[in-house]
Amino acid sequence: MKLSERLQLIADEINKGETMADIGTDHGFLPLYLLETGKCPHVVMADISSGSLKKAEDNCRALHPEREYDLRLGNGIDVLQDGEVDVVVIAGMGGLLIADILEWNLAKSRSIKRYILQPRNHVGRLRHWLADNGFLITKESLVREGKFICEILTVNSGFPQSKEAAPYSAAFDYPDSLLTFRNHLTKEYLERKLEIEEKIYKNISAHSKSVETETISCRERINRLEHLLEKLYDENHGAEASL
Repeated sequence: MKLSERLQLIADEINKGETMADIGTDHGFLPLYLLETGKCPHVVMADISSGSLKKAEDNCRALHPEREYDLRLGNGIDVLQDGEVDVVVIAGMGGLLIADILEWNLAKSRSIKRYILQPRNHVGRLRHWLADNGFLITKESLVREGKFICEILTVNSGFPQSKEAAPYSAAFDYPDSLLTFRNHLTKEYLERKLEIEEKIYKNISAHSKSVETETISCRERINRLEHLLEKLYDENHGAEASL
């Protein structure tokens, strides 16, 4: 089975021998690949939609009818026992929904060692929620999927909460870690986001002063992106000069 670039990157974040659960599995391509390649000895395919889970089941039967599969219908990680698997993948959902899934039963969420999260939107809000609830982002990756560039977060759980996270700000939308874990898509990603934020700023500014708070927040995001792009330029040219 050949995966898309997005799913392949997620698969690469899983270590050989780990057990995993795919929450919102849909067609089940990722867990099926992990079984086929022998990377994971056991996978759980879970979805809240019976129709989506049926698609996964159909693919299981078509590819390897002789195997037994662990398919579970249910909401989020409710389908799992505490600490049942090593890694949970939640991909292709909104960042706020992912945070809601993890917050529903924090004790259970913290019993899972690692998560690989791929939010479709609100990644900054998700980063802030993770920081505020004892989850540590250990890696950030960018990958192309069609016309989109997706963010993938590798997250460890179980960290004690010594204090609340810093207030939500543009630093959560566009953190320094985007440069720490930069790849060939980083510059394009930052430039795309800057173009979007500048359009938003222009539209907000054209309206009344009642949106002043939104204007300030958008300006902060623009400043943050400009800072990261300038830093990326300096680091790239510094590296070239040292060759």
